[in-house]
Amino acid sequence: MTVSRILRLSLTQFRSYRAASLEVHGDLVVLTGANGAGKTNCLEAISFLMPGRGLRRATLDDVASREGDGSWAVAAEVEGALGLATLGTGIDAPAAGATTTTRRCRIDREPVSSAAAFADHLRLVWLTPAMDGLFMGAVSERRRFLDRLVLAIDAGHSARVSALERSLRSRNRLLEETDPDPHWLSAIERETAELAVAVAATRNQTLGRLQAMIAERAATSPFPAAALSLDGWMEAALQNEPALAVEERYRAVLRDNRSRDAAAGRTLDGPHLTDLAVVYAPKDMPAREASTGEQKALLIGLVLAHAGLVAEMTGITPLLLLDEIVAHLDPQRRAALFAELGRLGAQIWMTGADPAAFAEVASAAAMFEVAAGKFSPRASW
Repeated sequence: MTVSRILRLSLTQFRSYRAASLEVHGDLVVLTGANGAGKTNCLEAISFLMPGRGLRRATLDDVASREGDGSWAVAAEVEGALGLATLGTGIDAPAAGATTTTRRCRIDREPVSSAAAFADHLRLVWLTPAMDGLFMGAVSERRRFLDRLVLAIDAGHSARVSALERSLRSRNRLLEETDPDPHWLSAIERETAELAVAVAATRNQTLGRLQAMIAERAATSPFPAAALSLDGWMEAALQNEPALAVEERYRAVLRDNRSRDAAAGRTLDGPHLTDLAVVYAPKDMPAREASTGEQKALLIGLVLAHAGLVAEMTGITPLLLLDEIVAHLDPQRRAALFAELGRLGAQIWMTGADPAAFAEVASAAAMFEVAAGKFSPRASW
């Protein structure tokens, strides 16, 4: 099993960091500092070393330093599945009149087509305070969470989801026309159905494997187990029917509901509306009905199980980004978390405002103080 590790991180014009670098020795990295010091910004920078929009879902332009020229760069020397490599990503300063922003990605200073290529070297899993409201929030947030779970295992999933969204937008634009070309509409619906089934099938496979991993860990994990399912007819149908049959059925749904979708201005059926249903298994109740503390513990257990699944499925133990994870844990649960993280054998980056919260692991951790866009090693305790 290969462990994804960052050995050196360099940030240029990324949010609060004008030019900062950090050398890491070991598998536990703790960033402390006042609120607003830039701890989460650092984790966000690392999260751009995979496909997608990072842990805040920011646009490429939004993460550029306000004091810079609009460009930014993140580079990391990593030890991963293919040995030592340097991964880099960022954007150039926008040209006058430019309306689009292109993200550049490099491996060992050579251009690659997209951040999907980074998955050969590094896998990432993260947990942030913004995810605490996952079970109570919008369906779209749970669906994005689900797609991140899949993406950590299948680097091509993001491209398929994006292609499905583009295909749906194309269909919606055609339906806005007074008399859309039926042949062109049928062609788009064929493409939409193919992509929709591919996305739904990959979600199904990942969730099934994740549920098995949760069941395997249930007897020994200090965190409660979740029961997971997908609330969507296509995902349910794929459990028992051939993919081609489900694809044909969805094409018929799209064809038969053109008038309805045209009136709504959007496609009202498909995996782009699927919800991730989560049950708090110890009490057999929907996660949204659990207490705040129970939801937090459930989410931690889910993310840790996912990290184990990524390692099992890819052969690469993922790097974990855990933002403010200990802030609201009692001492017993915090000790359980540290013990669980130790068993993962992963490189783990954690943040927190209070260094005392990490007293139990400080002797084994690389501790850094974050302030004014710089990293300063914290003296050993």
